[in-house]
Amino acid sequence: MMPSRTNLATGIPSSKVKYSRLSSTDDGYIDLQFKKTPPKIPYKAIALATVLFLIGAFLIIIGSLLLSGYISKGGADRAVPVLIIGILVFLPGFYHLRIAYYASKGYRGYSYDDIPDFDD
Repeated sequence: MMPSRTNLATGIPSSKVKYSRLSSTDDGYIDLQFKKTPPKIPYKAIALATVLFLIGAFLIIIGSLLLSGYISKGGADRAVPVLIIGILVFLPGFYHLRIAYYASKGYRGYSYDDIPDFDD
């Protein structure tokens, strides 16, 4: 025969514990858990993306002018590295600025959470 369970804190056997029924309107949820908090805008990351975008665009323009011969007659040996660096700097800046723009306009599927935040 098993011993009866007791509530150790009060010493009351569990068979004598009174239970109360929850109200029928309480489904266990509260309204606050469904409210969205306003998005935190990562200003530093957007500023960095803007700087990358501008530097990349500048390097692409300079590289294309070098390649076409308008700046100097150095040829492709100077122009190609400048173009490659310009493209590598331009792409992340453009990508994050596009996400920031779409998030600011409220497009579906875009949010400021997709941009890495440097405030940690």
